[in-house]
Amino acid sequence: MKLNGYKVFSFFNILLMLIVVLVTAYPIYYVVIASFSDPTSLSIHTGLLAAPLKPFTTSAYELVFQNQQILKGFANTMYVMVIGLALNLILTALGAYFLTINGPMLKNVITFMIIFTMYFSGGMIPSYLNIKDMELLNSLWSLILPSAITTTNLIIMKSAFQAIPESLSESARLDGASYLQILIKIMIPLSKATMAVMVLYYGVSRWNSWFAASIYLNNSDLFPLQLVMRNILNMANQMAGSTGTGADEMAQLVELIKYALIVVTTAPILALYPFLQKYFVKGVMIGAVKG
Repeated sequence: MKLNGYKVFSFFNILLMLIVVLVTAYPIYYVVIASFSDPTSLSIHTGLLAAPLKPFTTSAYELVFQNQQILKGFANTMYVMVIGLALNLILTALGAYFLTINGPMLKNVITFMIIFTMYFSGGMIPSYLNIKDMELLNSLWSLILPSAITTTNLIIMKSAFQAIPESLSESARLDGASYLQILIKIMIPLSKATMAVMVLYYGVSRWNSWFAASIYLNNSDLFPLQLVMRNILNMANQMAGSTGTGADEMAQLVELIKYALIVVTTAPILALYPFLQKYFVKGVMIGAVKG
């Protein structure tokens, strides 16, 4: 009996995809179950980990959430996320629509200046001096305003707007609609997939950002979550590296805390992604095909 070539291909294709999924998902699974494992048992365990090592413990999470700095950091990150993301979407949509419509003076020059920033940057010191001159140091706005628009995302949004038939805008203009009304009632609703991609791109960037905060903020009460986590890990590593009574136990607990911190910081983004996944491929392809 001859085997159907397509069935053979499908079998090996599915097998390959299952292997890829396993290789990709297992590290996440490992981190989660390791965070609930006994630190002593985890330190001597070798090989793959299938289930939390007994005795089951939540001590790492208790230590993480007992830290008031983490709660403040989470609140600061959410503030930057909500305000910053709203500003990102509004300004990116406005900028992309301006670059899409016909007629504005010096549009080509402005487009060139925007694209120029993708290849050349002033650097860290001029950026710091800018923030200082604007009196934004030690303010959460120093984390929001400088990254209000990303050039790459602006170009993706511009491409999405260009993919919409111009006849729709012309009809709206004939009916008396303003440019702002066209943007809000036509362009944005027809670009939901790209807007979802913008939410994901900007949201992940805001959530993971810590370097800017380490430069512009001195007040620990304003630190975002990622910077708080980094400081906690640095402090824990220093304590674990010390010698004396309980040093080994501290080193084991530090490893457990690391796993718990990874889970705490990545869980919100992982929870958000499934809701945006259906728009992701479509939104990215729009920006990739037209430009």
